[in-house]
Amino acid sequence: MSNPIIEIKNIGKKYNITHQRGGYVTLRETIMNVLKSPLSFLKAKTKEEFWALKDISLNIQKGEVIGIIGKNGSGKSTLLKILSQITPPTTGEITLRGKIRSLLEVGTGFHPELTGRENIFLNGAILGMTKKEVVKKFNEIVEFSGIDKFLDTPVKYYSSGMYVRLAFSVAAHMESDILIVDEVLAVGDAEFQKKCLGKMKEMSTEAGRTIILVSHNMTAIEQMCSRVVLLEKGRATKIGPTIEIVNEYLDKFLEFGDGEITLTKKPGVDISFSKISITNEKNVITNNINYKENFYINLELDVFKETKDVDLGIYFKNSLNTDLVFSCLSDKSNGQLKTFKPGRYNFKVEFSGGFLMQGIYSIKISVHNPGILTIDSRDDVISFSILPPSGRPASRGGAGCVSIPNRWI
Repeated sequence: MSNPIIEIKNIGKKYNITHQRGGYVTLRETIMNVLKSPLSFLKAKTKEEFWALKDISLNIQKGEVIGIIGKNGSGKSTLLKILSQITPPTTGEITLRGKIRSLLEVGTGFHPELTGRENIFLNGAILGMTKKEVVKKFNEIVEFSGIDKFLDTPVKYYSSGMYVRLAFSVAAHMESDILIVDEVLAVGDAEFQKKCLGKMKEMSTEAGRTIILVSHNMTAIEQMCSRVVLLEKGRATKIGPTIEIVNEYLDKFLEFGDGEITLTKKPGVDISFSKISITNEKNVITNNINYKENFYINLELDVFKETKDVDLGIYFKNSLNTDLVFSCLSDKSNGQLKTFKPGRYNFKVEFSGGFLMQGIYSIKISVHNPGILTIDSRDDVISFSILPPSGRPASRGGAGCVSIPNRWI
């Protein structure tokens, strides 16, 4: 086997953190304290060694797509900055056999006063492209980014989504051997995210480029990566096949609270949601549901004025938080709309297990007069995860629509 394109040997990154005792003090107070008692002022500060990364070792082959996952603060961005040669490691060494390009932050290398056209050339130059290379790829970059209408507008007027679309487009069309992509793709809309994933697949399979992808989106990780590195408190606790590592991450780290949320009344409405909860078969409130386990969505509704022909709706969205996976309406279940008199009402909807794939889902709820108006609607009101049994095939994050047997109780 040929030498790996990236060799990481026992790298670590240490930062020295200074702690100041006491609360906020003004500059005047600081100067007076130093003059009065220099030694006591020095004692008021303490230093601490913090290892953002510790003993990371990994070999990556040419054309491989590696995912890096973990909770916030686990060291993912620090690792990418070291690989991108933005910051050096404190210990260990890295061997790179090829050109490396990275997309770590939205708009890195862009000048706000320059237009999109001018920033393509500027960003390309910063990333190591010659003017001839940029001119050759210019039309492809603009077409992929989809910002041709605003090409001659200063980028300071761009949205964060437009920024990242242009930045990714420049990086994706460079002639590099290694591409590093951080979570910045989460800024783009669903259509562009899918477009980016398709482009990265093409780069890996057809051009043989190596890609390192950091993301909290398990759908993207599962679709793209052959191996995954799980970081925890600066250490690589697991390195292995995508299915195995993603399942462990979901089981161990993804917690969403107790699965019950109290909602505030929406002003000026006759009906308002007041509570939502998720329970399992044992009637325990939870946000983590086993794959084959039935689960329940519980809704509490306050009615302030008699209202006729009312319909309730529950909608599941996938982990990209964009695609509707499934919806169910109360009138479809009971065959008739309801008339509510003032008071508090509770509804329970049973969903059969084994229909939603492994992944993270968010819930939208609504109460409306069908075909007339929405009375109360709450987007992304609560989230939950479907945890697969060990060995179950990898999901695709709930992509696409499914039919889930359900029963309004």
